[in-house]
Parts: sequence; structure tokens; C-alpha cells
Amino acid sequence: MLIVKTPVTGPATGPDIASTEPATTQQPSDNTITEKHSQPIQNDVDNTDRPSYDGSATEQVDEAAVEEEPPKEFQEGGYGWVVVLAVFLLNAHTWGLNSSYAVFLAYYLNNNVFPDASPIAYAFIGGLSISIALLVSPLCTMLVGRYGTRPTLFLGTVLETAAFIGASFTSRIWHLLLSQGVAFGAGMGFIFVASVGIVPQWFVKRRSFANALATGGSGFGGLIYSLGTNAMIRNIGLAWAFRVIAVICFVVNSASALLVRDRNKSVGSIHVPFDLKLLRRIEYVLLLAWAFFSILGYVIIVFSLPSYASAVGRTASQGSLVGALFNLSQGLGRPAIGFLSDPVGRLNVMGLGTLVAGISALFLWIFAGKVFAGLVVYSLLGAFAGILWATVAPVCAEIVGIPLLPSALSVLWIAMVAPSTCAEAIGLSLRDNSAGNDSYLHVQLFAGLCYIAAFVAGWLLRAWKLHQLDDASNQETGASRQTFGEYILTGKWIFKVQCV
Repeated sequence: MLIVKTPVTGPATGPDIASTEPATTQQPSDNTITEKHSQPIQNDVDNTDRPSYDGSATEQVDEAAVEEEPPKEFQEGGYGWVVVLAVFLLNAHTWGLNSSYAVFLAYYLNNNVFPDASPIAYAFIGGLSISIALLVSPLCTMLVGRYGTRPTLFLGTVLETAAFIGASFTSRIWHLLLSQGVAFGAGMGFIFVASVGIVPQWFVKRRSFANALATGGSGFGGLIYSLGTNAMIRNIGLAWAFRVIAVICFVVNSASALLVRDRNKSVGSIHVPFDLKLLRRIEYVLLLAWAFFSILGYVIIVFSLPSYASAVGRTASQGSLVGALFNLSQGLGRPAIGFLSDPVGRLNVMGLGTLVAGISALFLWIFAGKVFAGLVVYSLLGAFAGILWATVAPVCAEIVGIPLLPSALSVLWIAMVAPSTCAEAIGLSLRDNSAGNDSYLHVQLFAGLCYIAAFVAGWLLRAWKLHQLDDASNQETGASRQTFGEYILTGKWIFKVQCV
């Protein structure tokens, strides 16, 4: 038997091992016993259970303790507010810029820029840019999963910049379709889809408020670009207006992309372009129905207001102002909607806001819109018309959970392609030019009824959430449980007051 006793040669960080412990007997080992300054003895016997008192051993114990510490609990906010600012700017220079197409549309229609183009073709461009943005969502979701968020954002920035540079050289309507329609829509889609799910990753308690702040960028961007685009076209011409917009978008979107930081790995995000299993869930189908009818009404309103103002005898500047006020109301209203969503309930605010959008279109727009003051008041309620953008990500996270959020949003964007493409074309086809000041009556009725249909789907989604909560409570108490269909037939969910 070999008795090994090693004196402490390093700096003492505790009592002498020789004076506190008896000698330890160990079996002979083929390993060489080395005595090295500030290093413990190495042999085939595991010494990790024995206390060590030299400096190196203490460092090793400390490192092990650090490695074994549980991961710190996520604290919301922090750098997340920088992400909110970055996404705010991205929305301002994508969806906000897209909202200014109403000014371009009014200019095209009033000045016959492309003699071979019909009004339907002009209207189709605005809807095409939105539909392309949504159509590329599966590809964008795949690129984010494979290459990351920031490269995808830069790709979208390049496409958007190239679109406006190309639009400045257009001479035929199909050139405009490819540039301001397809290319801009693709760039907007890459930026939007890559960034839309990031803000909810950084927040829990303030998720709706933070997300609404970020989406408010589209409202403020629409305000700035609606006024700025009209002024640029009037002073420097259409071509140079496109070029100035291209430069601004490239600079701002590039800087914002550098600031964005996602938490995809931390939250375990699943970037599957088409998770068709979601379509088997009734709550997700109801969410799709709500989004379908909401975007149908929204696109009609946002692109029709300036041309409607001209139809009832207002000037181009007044029409541009109406569009700007509509976007301002969204810029200010979306954060307010998000602020209310957290304490009041995301599904409650989503449903009631959609109902207000429908009622205001059916009554305020129809009966008061012919007067400029009434049209201004209706424009200031634009936050409810665009409630889809303020609530869709938090509500979707509420329904499917954060890990499935990218996949769920990807399918939702695809479901919104058809209505966003055809909405303004439907709106213009419903316009009756022979009816004078009532030429937009059918358009107004259609948009209002779309929001009423969206409200029905959204309130049924709220009923599903209430059923889930009641079912969980009944399971705990042992009370009889109901299916979702049976719960709907009771009707108690319609006026039930609860934060959901």
C-alpha cells in the first residue's frame, strides 16, 4: 500500500490538509504522481469529492459552481426597448410607406400618368404589394430559420430600395406593377415577416403594449410619407420622389436591421413555413377568419379615403390630409390599444375594436363623410380600422404559444394574400361614378360589413378562450365539463365580462 501525503505549496486559502485530515490510502496506479506548484495530485482515483485548499483547486471549484448555476430567469424589457424602436422604424419605412400609396393612386388617377392603364390596374398595384409581402412569408420564415433575422432584413432592404429606383424609370404600367408592386412587396415582406415576431419574445407582462408601440411605426410612417410624398411629387416630380424615398428607406432600414436582436434560440422558436396541423385547431381557424375579413376592410379603407375625398368635392391636398390623419390615428392609437390590451384582455380589445371599426364605417363614414369635418373625425378613428396590426402578434401568441408563433404567423399571412390582393380592386369595382356624392356608398357598406364579419369571428375566438378557462376550472373542481359546441349554445359567453 502506498501512503501519499502532499504538502501545500500554493497560497493557503484554508486550513492545512495535513493537520485536519488523516493520511489517505490509495491503490497503486499506473499513472504518474506529479507534484507541481499550485496543482493537485493526479491519479486514477477521483479526487473531486475531497475538499481542496490550494488556489487552483479553489478556482476549479468556483468554475464548477458557476457552470452548475441554473440559468437566470428572463427579465422582460431591457434591450427589448431598443428592439421596439428598431421595429418601429422598420414598420414606418415598410407599411407606413405602403400606406402612402393612396397618394400615388390619387395622383395616377387624376393625371393619367400611364394612358394605357385602367383605374383597376392602378388599384391592383397597391393590393399587389401587400399580397406579395404576405406571399413571401414562408420563404422568409425559412430564411430566418436557416440564416438568421439580420441577413433576411438586409435582403428586404435591398429589394425595397431597388424597387423604388426601378419605379423612377417606369414608362409603362407593367413596369410599375413589377417595381412598386412586386419588388417593393417582396422587400416589405422580408422585412416585416422577419421582424414581426421579435418584439413579443422580449416581453411578457407588457407584450401587447410593446408590440403596439412597434406597429405604431406604420401609422407615423404613413403620416410622414402621405404628406411628404404629395409635396415631393408637386415640387420635384414623380421620378425624383421615388429616388428620394429609395435613399431614405435604405439608410433607415439598414440602421434598424443592425439594432434588431432576436431571442429565437432562447424561446425555442420553430420556423416551419407550413405547419398545417394548426388548421386542425378551431381557435386558429377562427383567428384566420378574423384576419381575413379585417384585412379586406382595412385595405379598402386605407386606399379609398383620399380618392373618396376627391369624389365628394375635396381638393387633392385635403385628400392627402385625410390619409395622413388616418395614419396619424394609427400611430397614436396602436400604442393605446396595446396599453389597454394587457390589463383589459387581448381578445377583449381585439373583438371590441373590430366592432367599433365596423360601426364607424357603416354610420360615421356614410352619413358624416360627405362633410370635411366628418371625414376628418372618421379618419381619426383609423386606429380601430387597423386594429389587426396592433393585436395580431400578441393574440396569435396567446392562442398557439411563443414557440409556434413564427409558423402560425406564416400560415396567417398566406391566408391574407387573396383578400389583400383583391380588396381595392373590389372597392373600385363597387364604385358608382354616376351616383355623385354617393358614388362610394357600396364601397362603404362592403368595408363596414367586412369588419362586422371579422367581429363575429373574433368574438367566437374569445368564446373559445373563455371555454378553455371554464373547462380548466371544472376539471379542478370535478364539475361536469362541456364541449366547445355545447358552450357556444349556452350563449353566456356573449356578454360575459372577463379579462381574456
